[in-house]
Amino acid sequence: MERRKLGNTDLELPILSFGASSLGAEFRGVTLDEVFASIRVALELGLNFIDTSPFYGRGMSEVMLGVALRDVPRDDYLMCTKFGRYDVDHFDFSAKRVAESIDVSLHRLGCGHLDIVLCHDIEFVDIQKVIDETIPALRKQQKAGKIRYIGVSGYPQKIFHKVLEQTDLDCVLSYNQYTLQNTRFLDETIPLLQERGVGIMNAGPFSARLLTNSTLPPWFRDPKEVQDAARQAAEHCNSKGVDIAELALQFSLRHPEIATTVAGSANPNNIRKWVEWAENPINEELLAEVLQIFEPVKNVGHNEGLDENN
Repeated sequence: MERRKLGNTDLELPILSFGASSLGAEFRGVTLDEVFASIRVALELGLNFIDTSPFYGRGMSEVMLGVALRDVPRDDYLMCTKFGRYDVDHFDFSAKRVAESIDVSLHRLGCGHLDIVLCHDIEFVDIQKVIDETIPALRKQQKAGKIRYIGVSGYPQKIFHKVLEQTDLDCVLSYNQYTLQNTRFLDETIPLLQERGVGIMNAGPFSARLLTNSTLPPWFRDPKEVQDAARQAAEHCNSKGVDIAELALQFSLRHPEIATTVAGSANPNNIRKWVEWAENPINEELLAEVLQIFEPVKNVGHNEGLDENN
């Protein structure tokens, strides 16, 4: 698996990483056999950067990872977890919760230290509190040796700019906004991150199943015109004998400034398929045709979190 340097950090990440949200049964029920097989296959194929959160399965994802990685040497993987979001409407970015949450995650994961900790979905809270209270508290955990690098994650691009106006970050994670349909991450934020030496991570190349042939989850929020364009694009790809998900993954992986793209599944066969797709050359003609289909709805998304953060 090709690797890229993460900003000014000393981490080199695989261009495709393993997202563990599915291990928390966020999309469907999962079995222990699926969990263990998915992690084993991901590590065997070089997806050794793992992204999780206490929010995924309300702790279930971290617990599952801790069990599955128990006999795996710590040097064989890099671990990223998050902090601050614990349920759909439960957020706590207080300094007190920082220390508690880090210790709980370390206990669940059993990994000794965390390579990256991200403030999770900060668009739902007062960004100033994250800047004034949360990030300094995370820096203390970093100095204590529990965390190597810190950052923030979320959906609206505005949040990254607001934080970086007042403080420094080691890395950021944006999701669903560097895809075939939506490139706001590149258009609005990546130039700033490059200028500041901030590590650039992308998640959601399939945009919550929008860019697949699967049924959308019930909580999907992008407007109907986006969904209609995606169905048209998927049908066009099918007519050419290509799964739109393959094109979507290849598109997200190809940008040289994005250190890694996180994709998650509790199905080891999906992971094997993604690695094959990553190694295949992208169909440039088909890509141009699909981008043309998406042009009328390019960068159309939805608001997430507080209005002031969108």
